[in-house]
Amino acid sequence: MKNYIAKFSIMFFALTIHIFGVMYSISYATSNLTDNIYQGIDVSEFQGDIDYSKVKNAGIEIVYIKSSEGTYLVDPYFRTNYDNAKREDLKVGFYHFLRARNEEDAIKEADFFNSVISGTSPDCRLAMDFEVFNGLSVERINQISFAFLRRVQELTNKECVVYSDAFNARTVFSRELASEYPLWIAEYDVNIPSSTGNWDEWIGFQYSDKGQIDGINANVDLDKFRQNIFLSDNSEIPKPPEPPPDISNNIYYIVKRGDTLSRIASWYNTTVAELVRLNNIENPNLIYIGERLLISTSDDPNQEKEILYTVKKGDTLSQIANRYGITVNEIVELNNIKNPNLIFVGQELKIPLENSINQMQTVYYRVRRGDRLWRIAKMYRTTVYNIVRLNNIKNPNLIYVGQLLRIY
Repeated sequence: MKNYIAKFSIMFFALTIHIFGVMYSISYATSNLTDNIYQGIDVSEFQGDIDYSKVKNAGIEIVYIKSSEGTYLVDPYFRTNYDNAKREDLKVGFYHFLRARNEEDAIKEADFFNSVISGTSPDCRLAMDFEVFNGLSVERINQISFAFLRRVQELTNKECVVYSDAFNARTVFSRELASEYPLWIAEYDVNIPSSTGNWDEWIGFQYSDKGQIDGINANVDLDKFRQNIFLSDNSEIPKPPEPPPDISNNIYYIVKRGDTLSRIASWYNTTVAELVRLNNIENPNLIYIGERLLISTSDDPNQEKEILYTVKKGDTLSQIANRYGITVNEIVELNNIKNPNLIFVGQELKIPLENSINQMQTVYYRVRRGDRLWRIAKMYRTTVYNIVRLNNIKNPNLIYVGQLLRIY
């Protein structure tokens, strides 16, 4: 009997330890899902001006900021968002919207990303946002992802994270990629992600794109982050070993309702073919409202020597020549006009830019409420390109009431 009781006691003790161990494991696993969760948001130009003091008071601890896209686009609010968020002691991360079609492009985009964020001190992993594949194979997508992420780590000496929606996490990104880089997953209207695909867990979870946060006058993405989102070293990102890509002579245009490539090309004194080439447009007749188009305003000798003027009703060559401070003969010779008394409404005339700008009286215009550059250009019978060039405007969609613009 004593022997039986002793055996029973040993078995009961062992069972108790086992149950405690299981409960501890469950408790630990649960704590991984709930403990050390940081409330965050991710922002870009679409949120406009943000009051980060109010954002912080609303309980936000981490802010992911869009820095760049492709090989030329810097988010216009990138630096303002970074400086203001840091001023409020919020933890900051950056993400780059990847558009590469091959590994070579991916490396160029990584170099550009590095050039944009160099000199900053992020607190969180650098994020790759790769979600527009346009027919790329799964194998190619993963090759591009590896090329980009490895190059970013090489240049910045910072850890990275992959941003992906739940579907792509399951069907596109490989187990090899998941083994090297953690996951920031996007899935809306759920308490926890339905699946993390080839990842065992997530370190970032974007659970809404319609968040309302005090200090932001627009919808904003809401996120939850775990401890592993933070960098092991948040020192300043060094300057790139080579000069960053020269984007000072490029601008971007956001497509509006009714726009066509030919119309945009005429505003900026460029061609449809050039817009198609710069933006990898497959169908020149198909552009989308809100789409960003790169416009090159580089110092191309052909562009700098002349501008295009579209003949309006009532125009004569002498009137046009007087407007630009040149002679009728200059216009006739440059445009091979056979009869100087016969020009047509809608006809495009080349105007020698160097002579006209040097000889014309300087004209300024002060921006009023509701003005847009194309309307101002039309008013003065010039082009958006010329106004952008003369005023060193980086974002042609952004002018301010009271701003003084040089027209000629």
